[in-house]
Amino acid sequence: MSSLDPLRESASTVPNGDEPVWHQGGCHCGAVTFEVLAPKALDVLDCNCSICKTSGLWHLIVPKSHFRLLSGEGELTEYRFGTGTARHLFCRTCGVKSFYVPRSHPDGIDVNARCLATTRIKALRIRPYDGQNWEQARAGID
Repeated sequence: MSSLDPLRESASTVPNGDEPVWHQGGCHCGAVTFEVLAPKALDVLDCNCSICKTSGLWHLIVPKSHFRLLSGEGELTEYRFGTGTARHLFCRTCGVKSFYVPRSHPDGIDVNARCLATTRIKALRIRPYDGQNWEQARAGID
């Protein structure tokens, strides 16, 4: 990808020609399940901000139309901090954050790539993102 803004490039037009597929995912206990439309070769961000680092999040940001919550809506609990824009969603049973609504893309969904089944993933590229300096890093991708 040419930019670090995942929503600028649709998952349906993948640079490597890889057709998007529906990946299945969910939390640890299985109460929350979902699927996300993304290429088989995933390009994710590894953010070093405090919440991403402590929750082990690998960011795969997609438009809301590329995400389907299959089960567990009632099992989700929400946490907000800072500006309150990001909606951090956790399974109330096992505590896993398998997806959330990010501050950077409130019109999208940020899936934790670590919560995806590996059966349809053919490659995974992990790129660092300087979330400790979020405002400056975000300005560099707008």
